[in-house]
Amino acid sequence: MRRIPATIAVAALLAVTTACSALSPPGEATAAKARLTDMRPVRDGGTVTIGLKSDPDMLDPSLTSTLVARTVFTSMCEQLYDVDQHNRFVPQLAASMPRITNGGRTFTFTVRKGARFSDGARLDAAAVKTSLDRHLHLRGSGRASEIDSVDKVEAPGPYTVRLSLKHPDVPLLGRLANTAGLIMSPKALRTYGSKFASHPSCVGPFKYVKRVVGDRIELTKDPLYYDADKVHLDRVIYKTITDGNIRMANIRSGDVQIGDQMGPVEVRNSMGEKGLQLLSTPSLGYMGVTLNVGNVHGIDRKPGTVDTPFGRDVRVRQAFDLSLDRDLINKLVFQGMYEPACGPVPPGIPLSSPVTCPRRNVAKARKLLKQAGVKTPVPLELMINTTPDDSRLGQVIQAMAADAGFDVRLRPTEFATGLTRTLAGDFQSRTGGWGGQPDPAGNIDSLVGTPGSNNQGKLSDPEIDRLIVAGRSTSDVAKRRVIYRDLTAAINKQHAVIYLYRPINYVSATEDVSGIKLSGDGLIRVKEAGYAKGSR
Repeated sequence: MRRIPATIAVAALLAVTTACSALSPPGEATAAKARLTDMRPVRDGGTVTIGLKSDPDMLDPSLTSTLVARTVFTSMCEQLYDVDQHNRFVPQLAASMPRITNGGRTFTFTVRKGARFSDGARLDAAAVKTSLDRHLHLRGSGRASEIDSVDKVEAPGPYTVRLSLKHPDVPLLGRLANTAGLIMSPKALRTYGSKFASHPSCVGPFKYVKRVVGDRIELTKDPLYYDADKVHLDRVIYKTITDGNIRMANIRSGDVQIGDQMGPVEVRNSMGEKGLQLLSTPSLGYMGVTLNVGNVHGIDRKPGTVDTPFGRDVRVRQAFDLSLDRDLINKLVFQGMYEPACGPVPPGIPLSSPVTCPRRNVAKARKLLKQAGVKTPVPLELMINTTPDDSRLGQVIQAMAADAGFDVRLRPTEFATGLTRTLAGDFQSRTGGWGGQPDPAGNIDSLVGTPGSNNQGKLSDPEIDRLIVAGRSTSDVAKRRVIYRDLTAAINKQHAVIYLYRPINYVSATEDVSGIKLSGDGLIRVKEAGYAKGSR
């Protein structure tokens, strides 16, 4: 654990911000240099190395819970549906958009014909059923609560899949355009079972070769892929480089061609640099602090009561929330290049409503702590990732909270270890977030619903659960907008997930690579990428 004096931490970070103040405003700078994609003609052949911010967890679609694993899956495991660069749902392994009948309780779609998994198995309705059943029923599945509306999966025809739902579930399409829609080879599942992550086989432009945990994942072009003529690269390597400055140094040297989840500091320092390009999109997700209020025995168990001031009394959590200044966090930690946030619903989508973030109020925070009868300073261990951005964020939170009567102790933790501790309930609070989905249910249901498989702090609130069901049950846009406005208010009232900022998805790359695609989900897609003709 690490305690850094508040005045030193904030003063040091303010100096960094002041040093960059002569640069152009972030919105103007990124608009001038960034783009969604670059479709210059490319040549066949070559290897692209992508630097990842952290090491992915299991390469098992049912069990994974990390954004970086999803980034790897974009190259080797396709979904039933995908999200295009305008955040619209489009068929991928499904051959059609779903037909919804029976009052919203039957969800039918066809499967792409002629596709094969990397191990040679045929993609058909039976293969889709095998994966969806596994997502639903495998012990520890992170997908179970995401598609828990599904009562039965059937394959009434060779390429027809029918889902019978327990109740209408409008956001289901969005979940099938996410990890729950990833389809695995039934042959590999039979052969490897629980060890599928070490031998993953899916339908995708590239297939798995090997993994060195903590270092790299290697993929090679799959000749069995149905769209192989559009794939130009021979190999894709995902290399774990947690420090953004080192990722950028590797891009400059040419050892890495694409940098994932680049931070504002690295982006601003490289803006306009010869030989580099920048892609960016507004994020559909969020980042913040999750407080453990009910994860006593593990994320897959029923919630209990964590015996800490934060677990026992919402006033303590509210006081902690009021100690934080979102605008200043964005300025100090991210040089003003992200957006303050105070809810899970991304702005700019049809279902979003304006949300006014609470202003920092130290006096009210201290009053709440006094009302709660807790002894100050109130101790809190905050688990952070071992990256420069997280270190700066932790220091600023630590300094701000100290003013209101909290003693925040930082515990830098390697990503995989932190995830293991989180799932086991072995944490008081942690920084982190969610990559985001176009339908707000994808940012809410599994993360704060009582049975949610990604509900890390095990928040359990009847009003939140009621509104989650309501949001699933109607397709009327105006009604759903009101529901998600009320749902955001209900979540914020509990102060168990404290939304702080909404990132911008920044991807840096060498200028000689073309065809990289980036959507609002933040995932890098290199299916059609390659080295531009005339380059090295």
